[in-house]
Amino acid sequence: MSALPFSKISEPLNALLVAIGLVTVAALTTPDMTGQTRLVLEVLLAGIWAVYVLQLIETLIVHRTKNVRDRVPEIAVDGLAVLIPLAAFLFVGGRDQSLYCAIWLLKPLRGSTFFRLLGRVLGKEARNLLGVTSIFGIVLFGAALAAYIIERDVQPDKFGSIPLAMWWAVVTLSTTGYGDEIPQSFAGRVLAGLVMMSGIGIFALWAGILATGFYEEVRRQDFVRNWQLVAAVPLFQKLGSAALIEIVRALRPRIVPAGSVICRKGDTGDQMFFIVEGRVTVATPQPVELGSGSFFGEMALISGEPRSATVSAATEVSLLSLYSADFQMLSSSSPEIADVIRKTALERRGGTPKA
Repeated sequence: MSALPFSKISEPLNALLVAIGLVTVAALTTPDMTGQTRLVLEVLLAGIWAVYVLQLIETLIVHRTKNVRDRVPEIAVDGLAVLIPLAAFLFVGGRDQSLYCAIWLLKPLRGSTFFRLLGRVLGKEARNLLGVTSIFGIVLFGAALAAYIIERDVQPDKFGSIPLAMWWAVVTLSTTGYGDEIPQSFAGRVLAGLVMMSGIGIFALWAGILATGFYEEVRRQDFVRNWQLVAAVPLFQKLGSAALIEIVRALRPRIVPAGSVICRKGDTGDQMFFIVEGRVTVATPQPVELGSGSFFGEMALISGEPRSATVSAATEVSLLSLYSADFQMLSSSSPEIADVIRKTALERRGGTPKA
């Protein structure tokens, strides 16, 4: 089934509709707005809502054959964007009806992969994050208790109980400032300094755990993607897993648009290329076209001579590039890979490959 008219909107258009809708919601809160202007803005909101109704239908019907689990975030966001403003129109009276369109803030997130990534990071780092959160709670209550004991007689209206002192502990531990509550005694000020330094350390731990988790997850995804690309090259399919790991670490994925020049004749040959998908044209006296599984640029890489031909992308090409320094490391760690590349290069040149 093909997409419904206006239902499958692009991300930039989706963001534009959200921006227009939220600006309209903000404008409708202006108290001295005329009735005609308010009507025009309400009609604009209704039009945006209608577009989102079409998008929800497209999500539910057109893609019903796809994996439902993969589309839960989109279905949830599209459903909320339609149902919450509709419920406000039916059950909420007065000028607050339009405020519920603020749920459209979630629309740019419907296709985002970031939150899936965030969920995986939080799941893997949950134990460490909970540990730091426990430390935060212990320091928070301990600071409130100490502030209550030290300052309760000096400022009973602000530190007269632990719940009252808790607000001071929160803003101090988060290093955002005291607000209206400032310790007056010397011991209270010393306590405040210790609490602020503790807060810096705790938030640094949280940030470090999340940063490390994101780095490990992104690196894992990159490794899996590069492994799939490398495994698709026929030259590497007979190699063992250890050799493939070395190649995955050395090769760099690259996408080249159709018509772009990949390397020019006479350039320094500092890297060679493996074609995963697409076709390239080698500009020789009799142009040669190479497809998926082929590689080129190895002669300049091995001999150090300038490029002997210009190579351009006949179609959009997915490439894996191997730099000279990485080739030398591969030659020492996986000599069978370097031997295959050298033999193929000599065969292309018309020489006799050495054993």
